[in-house]
Amino acid sequence: MIRIYESRETLRRGHVEFIYSALKHMEEFGVQKDLEVYKSLIDILPKGKFIPTNIFQAEFFHYPKQQQCIIDLLEQMEDNGVVPDPETETLLINIFGRRGHPVRKYWRMMYWMPKFKHLSPWPLPNPIPNDSLELAKLALSRMSSVDLQSKVTVYEASKLVDSVDDTWIVSAQSPVQRELLDTHPHNVTVFVEGAFRLWLRNASVNYFILRAEPRPKPNVTLQDIDDVADLDVPMFEEPSAEQALMEPPSVHEQEDGTIFAMCATGTSSRDSVLSWIRCLEADGNPALAEIPIIFKSKSPLGYVVPVSDGAAEQDSDTEKKIT
Repeated sequence: MIRIYESRETLRRGHVEFIYSALKHMEEFGVQKDLEVYKSLIDILPKGKFIPTNIFQAEFFHYPKQQQCIIDLLEQMEDNGVVPDPETETLLINIFGRRGHPVRKYWRMMYWMPKFKHLSPWPLPNPIPNDSLELAKLALSRMSSVDLQSKVTVYEASKLVDSVDDTWIVSAQSPVQRELLDTHPHNVTVFVEGAFRLWLRNASVNYFILRAEPRPKPNVTLQDIDDVADLDVPMFEEPSAEQALMEPPSVHEQEDGTIFAMCATGTSSRDSVLSWIRCLEADGNPALAEIPIIFKSKSPLGYVVPVSDGAAEQDSDTEKKIT
């Protein structure tokens, strides 16, 4: 369409309307993240005509309609995470001059966008995969990276005897979490909660967690280690009971509960989550056979519709308990 416009409109009339129309329909053609398309749209404007010749024209928004159009184009680039290149600056300077407002917008973008582009310690492939299984692996790898010993395992629900959903199950668990689950009292209930949502750029993954209620904290008096008015001398004083050695809580023991494992399934249904618990039990978690488990299907997202065809609608306010 850009080539047709350039061949027909030799005088480049209606270029602002054409650029706005192109920006509106870029997502339909799947080019909203293509830098070359944005540069081709900028190149439509005539060169040298909009350059201010004095300071008053530069500060009072010379040719406001055209400048605002390109600023909106740069805003859409910024919203889609498209980082401009030096050729974009050359185009803008040839059209609006170094004092033009679109050039100032470009300079601000080139200062901030490279900083934020490489800020995340968990970089994602660009583009992200379309396969839901690969997305689930990426999501659980990012969340479980808080423990370097965490292992992401893929189970097949079809290998279980009483499995209803023939789907994949991606589970994340570390040796520390298995130890916490083994030492968990067998008469204390644990919960399966979800689905929760994690976003990977423009794709989302629903995941579930297996958790228990938080353990009671020891009654220890907090001391200000920076206060030098009352120093303890261990050589001449008996250590108090509060100063006895205590094992620090692991990273999986949070204030709202202890996380034993996480998972994501292909259907996000109750049957697939039940198959996940059975897979965990067979894979080094025998304590799950004795611990009562409550499946909480009430999620902050509301009812999650399973992907599989023919799945029966389930009430999101009920709880299913197995022992």
